[in-house]
Amino acid sequence: MRIGLLTEGGYPYASGESGLWCDRLVRGLAPHEFDIYALGHDARREAGDRVPLPPNVRSVRTAGLGPRDHDGRDYGRPYGGDYGRGHGRGHGRGLGRRERRRFEAAFRDLVDGICAEPGAAPTAGDEAGERFAAGLYGLAELARDHGGLPTALRSESAVRILESACRAPGARRAVAAVTVPDQLAFTEQLERALRPLSLPWYGEEDDPDATGPDGAGGAGGLGLVDLCHAASAGAAALPGLLAKRFFGTPLLVTEYGVQLRAHYLAATGASLATPVRALLAAFHGRLAGEVYRQAALLTPGNTHARRWQERCGADRSRLRTVYPGMDAERFAEVGEDEESGDPATLVWIGRVEPAKDLVALLHAFAEVRRRQPDARLRIIAAPVREPGAAAYLAHCRGLAEQLFPDEAAGRHAVGENPVSFEELGGPEAPTLEDAYAAGAVVVLSSVVEGFPVGLVEAMFCARATVSTDVGAVVEVIGGTGLVVPPRNPKALADACLALLRDPERRYRLGAAARARALELFTVEQNLAAFRGIYLELLSHSPVRRRVTSGVPFAHPAEAHLPGIWADQPVTAAAGAGDPDA
Repeated sequence: MRIGLLTEGGYPYASGESGLWCDRLVRGLAPHEFDIYALGHDARREAGDRVPLPPNVRSVRTAGLGPRDHDGRDYGRPYGGDYGRGHGRGHGRGLGRRERRRFEAAFRDLVDGICAEPGAAPTAGDEAGERFAAGLYGLAELARDHGGLPTALRSESAVRILESACRAPGARRAVAAVTVPDQLAFTEQLERALRPLSLPWYGEEDDPDATGPDGAGGAGGLGLVDLCHAASAGAAALPGLLAKRFFGTPLLVTEYGVQLRAHYLAATGASLATPVRALLAAFHGRLAGEVYRQAALLTPGNTHARRWQERCGADRSRLRTVYPGMDAERFAEVGEDEESGDPATLVWIGRVEPAKDLVALLHAFAEVRRRQPDARLRIIAAPVREPGAAAYLAHCRGLAEQLFPDEAAGRHAVGENPVSFEELGGPEAPTLEDAYAAGAVVVLSSVVEGFPVGLVEAMFCARATVSTDVGAVVEVIGGTGLVVPPRNPKALADACLALLRDPERRYRLGAAARARALELFTVEQNLAAFRGIYLELLSHSPVRRRVTSGVPFAHPAEAHLPGIWADQPVTAAAGAGDPDA
């Protein structure tokens, strides 16, 4: 089977958990061939950071979604090709009069769907979604036939149509006060989000100018793949939508972190005017809804993601939870050693950011320390930090110094703080396994969380855990750890003390957690699930492209029999001489 793997800002350039998941999928399903279509923020920068690829990757094609080059061209290119390769006729050239009318009609449908207030009437939401979809596919067909879409999206007529939609009756109240600078800012963002519509990825023949990852030719378009597998429902799924529209290719969408939620959070922290944020949120919401409606199957990574998808209109019958697969082998030695870990030490491991609520953790540990003076807390931070992480870490260090002045056992001893701030990879915690082995209890104090990867790692290490009830924590823990409300230092302290004072309970919960993680969250179960899903989807959508002779099961057996299921109509002569035909 030939799979088109669609990613955004991840594989094959990122080394984070999303990149690892895709790499394990491609390597684990080696009998299948993969064409990788990667959207990133700067394809030219990422071209030098590509991870090693297995032999079953036929080609890698990249496109940038960042700011445009000084000449106005985008960064879309197949691996080994030139930046800015066009799609269709007239790419980079203005549209003619007839094409401009097509653009204005499609763009009007798109922005009317974006600006419409959801729930204004019993069917208003559905009608707005249908108009959005009609406009999206209209723009895609225009880009395929004539090109020139990036220029048109930044044109004066596009701004006028957007202004009219924002002022129309039934428009969202948040966009009614939109100004000209707001309109220009939104069309800039919209052009970047819709850039996949203009990419040269939608062909049905191999591209002789493109090259695969090993330097050989044969990188074709999405019309040649049997299945599109999108790693998110955002921009990455747009090429999959068009492949289904143009070629009938089934679309599978996997979300381990909800892309729509990430867009909402990013828009909240961005320095954009309120109308622009409202328009961007509406666009991403409409796009996610269309992706969920058109996908043949949705595979959320947990119930938390599943609820988001259902709320955005996903059909429950096409939802199937597939937990992410993680490498359990590296944690085997720690998990099988019942004596590892200081029995009086709490460990926190993760990225330092406000969402992790280290402030509440420090206040909780102050209560723990008051009731158990020998307790210690080790905060082990990942070396890759988010913007603003340094200031937040400095704030937490200052708070720790106020709450826990350096203490000394005697008059001539050197004082020591019971809270230590360390960096993963440093002398105290050179590896992730060493970090989890440092303490008896692992703590998660977040106020916002998706799928808690660190919690699963702690479970592989057979560690008892105390976590806040956010995201998919309860689903992951499943009764093998203690869960408390977020932003509640008193409850967090009580749970930590309960485990520190009861070694037998710690061992019992840790063993149960390891058994649960090995059953649900391994790479093997993830690969087995997707192997079955690929075959299931292909069985419902047989290959329609011409195949070479000798390929077994290229078409289902019933396609060769007369009947309504046949691909080609049966002529009258086909049944001649057969009274039952």
